[in-house]
Amino acid sequence: QVQLVESGGGLVQAGGSLRLSCAASGRTFSSYAMGWFRQAPGKEREFVAQISRGGGSTYYADSVKGRSTISRDGAKNTVYLQMNSLRPEDTAVYYCAAGQSIATTTTWPYWGQGTQVTVSS
Repeated sequence: QVQLVESGGGLVQAGGSLRLSCAASGRTFSSYAMGWFRQAPGKEREFVAQISRGGGSTYYADSVKGRSTISRDGAKNTVYLQMNSLRPEDTAVYYCAAGQSIATTTTWPYWGQGTQVTVSS
């Protein structure tokens, strides 16, 4: 079992930056790939970014590529999402997830409660 707690959301003007954090409980943090997803009002949850167990591989949705960076700190059991050049369309609830990858497929059994990001124009 992994418990995830997100923080760092808030209200920011377009063009601004935020860094989201996700603290994981337990001693098995390094066993999981970690990801960020988001869900805007009236829309389905969508993938934002993913980082491998060791941190050596990262993947991004086209919508955030070049503007966001995912990273992880094993000593702190924490994964981060640095978001720059924020746009109003980035407004959503952002969720952290812990998953396990087999080949090119990752399943996400563990989720946090979400943190709201609102970008004003």
